[in-house]
Amino acid sequence: MFFLLQNAETAGKAAEQLEQVEQAPIVVRLVNHYFGEWAYNFEMKYTYPSWEKFFKLKLFGKQIFNTTPEAVFGPYTPENAIPWYTVMFIVACILSIVVIWVLKGRLSEDKPGAGQQTLELGVLAVRGLLEDIVGPHGLQYFPIVMTFAVLILISNLMGFFPLFVTPTSATSVTFALGLSSFLYYNWIGVRENGLLGHLKHFAGPSWWIAPLIFPIELISNLIRPFSLGIRLFGNMFADEKVLETVTHMAPPWTLFSLPNLLLPPLMLLSLFVCFVQTFVFVLLSQLYLSEVSHPPHDAHAEHGHAEDESEEFMVPVLT
Repeated sequence: MFFLLQNAETAGKAAEQLEQVEQAPIVVRLVNHYFGEWAYNFEMKYTYPSWEKFFKLKLFGKQIFNTTPEAVFGPYTPENAIPWYTVMFIVACILSIVVIWVLKGRLSEDKPGAGQQTLELGVLAVRGLLEDIVGPHGLQYFPIVMTFAVLILISNLMGFFPLFVTPTSATSVTFALGLSSFLYYNWIGVRENGLLGHLKHFAGPSWWIAPLIFPIELISNLIRPFSLGIRLFGNMFADEKVLETVTHMAPPWTLFSLPNLLLPPLMLLSLFVCFVQTFVFVLLSQLYLSEVSHPPHDAHAEHGHAEDESEEFMVPVLT
């Protein structure tokens, strides 16, 4: 019976995977048409055997997972070798560079254009937020934080345009972004405070309560990439599913009438969600940086001759 259930589950995943391939954007299908065979051969030669060994791991003579890569990831074929979210995220990276380049235009200090002013507004907003939360010394992290902001915003907005799908509606993308933020601020903490110093701040200020605080803070720190990924994924995925659910409530009446009535307010709501989720991700990343990064203390500061710290870490504006 278990064998039949497992086969049924595998068959269901295969059917779902086939449906996703058929409904994939034309950009994804073109990428798999030209590069899918190469990616499929690479997966079967390197990644598939590794996953197969992993799912066959045994503990005390019994298999831990008792499953196969196909049951977990779906069938391996050249048509789905490169997932849609991978293609869309690469497109988002390219679009981020293109959008910045187009908005930047021809830089002018006397007569800045609308695109330049838009970029300056975003730069000043993120820079001011970073300086308020982390401190003037936090401006050295501006390139990474601004990269997160632009990339996530472009990814969120891609769903508004035909031929594209929002890559942040896939957990693989949002967890990767959350893990990147997690690794970056922990690396900053280790670099500035040392490994022992970084671990010490999990113990709290009082030694007598450290045995209780340390495991709580450590677990809280380890689940941050998951909370970042789930929050971003949940909001973007739900945002795309709201209209689809409403329009299929009572077909065919709701299929044609409700979208025309609900589309404008839902589009405005979706646009608001895109900006809010970008802001939340960037804000939390800055808060995590503020926990592990501290202003430098030099000899001049000890003698009261320290200058404004913001002059040491300058982030150029586009003017």
